[in-house]
Amino acid sequence: MTTTHQGQRLAFIGLGAMGGPMASRLAASGYTVTGYDIQAAAMERLRQAGGKTASNAAEAAADADLLITIVASAEQVEEVLFGDTGALTTLTADSTIMVCSTVPPDYMQTLGQRLQTRGYELLDAPVSGGVAGAANGTLTVMASGSAAAFEACEPLLPILTAKQYRLGDVPGHGSICKVINQLLVGVHHAVTVEAMALAARVGADLEAVYEVIANSSGASQVFVNRVPDLLSEDVTPSGVLDIFVKDLGIVLGVGQEAHFPLPMAASAHQMFLMGSAAGLGQERPIDLIKIYEKLAGLHIQQSQ
Repeated sequence: MTTTHQGQRLAFIGLGAMGGPMASRLAASGYTVTGYDIQAAAMERLRQAGGKTASNAAEAAADADLLITIVASAEQVEEVLFGDTGALTTLTADSTIMVCSTVPPDYMQTLGQRLQTRGYELLDAPVSGGVAGAANGTLTVMASGSAAAFEACEPLLPILTAKQYRLGDVPGHGSICKVINQLLVGVHHAVTVEAMALAARVGADLEAVYEVIANSSGASQVFVNRVPDLLSEDVTPSGVLDIFVKDLGIVLGVGQEAHFPLPMAASAHQMFLMGSAAGLGQERPIDLIKIYEKLAGLHIQQSQ
């Protein structure tokens, strides 16, 4: 049975592959959700799930008690909050803002300070779990912020996530943890592609290789969950390759600021840059395999 959340008015900015399912889950759970995205099709999906839509971020945020945003970059966070039609032009004072985007930790720390001077609480709340996790409500959230920010967002988290981690009382700590996560996920994608390309080059049975490695010490969540995308005709969206150009760029920026070497992250970043330059930026991260197919004349992806 759907629970009605009396008086709970949510604004949700960014209705893409992750944000769309998240907003739809909240609407289906009884929240009054008003969403905005630059893609009309994304807003139509929210309407079909029982949500409302707006013509810009300011309209979505009018009279909202809580604003959630999951857009692609810090620049987009700036625009949806502080732009001419940004949410802060209408968002009620004393409201809470929950940012689920993957952005630099120092940006989130500074953003928290800027918002606090305007009377808003910020929950730094990046998520992990992919499109499937967003649709199923099984995301992991790595959050930091004030007690008031956690209190405002706490009722939403069980609808969106299976695991919630409180990592500190100021914004930025959640994003630090997401940086570490994205370093690993990016490298896992790059090395998974390399391993499967090698298996194909030497003539191995790719189905057998997958079955063995998935049950051996070389397995990772990326290997287990994404290699089947290569070995079947399943083209279910699982994010886009350019996300890792951005995210690994953030990882390397954090490393540079800390004067700390990150050779594996740098190598993976170059692979994703290569894929993006080859026109694969809007394809799935695992479609990086196409670079090896072109280089070595391989035929790995069954959907081609």
